[in-house]
Amino acid sequence: MTDQKRELDVTADAELDLRGVICPYNFVKTKLKLETMGAGQVLAVILDGGEPIRNVPRSVSDDGHTVLRQESFDHAYRIMIKKRAG
Repeated sequence: MTDQKRELDVTADAELDLRGVICPYNFVKTKLKLETMGAGQVLAVILDGGEPIRNVPRSVSDDGHTVLRQESFDHAYRIMIKKRAG
């Protein structure tokens, strides 16, 4: 199985629905949830368009986590974040 196929088949270990939460609180809540998770676990975060979908993926990447996938659905976005090792 290719790495790309493996990333598409990934399932979340936890999910946060942050629709209606404004910046920077949506990033803070995402960061706090990631801190409770184990290395390599995957967090699905549901965000509104605009600032949230522009800022949260960039901020978690800057923190060393990996954004595996980003998809739009039902007037929102779901991003899949793999927690960094260590």
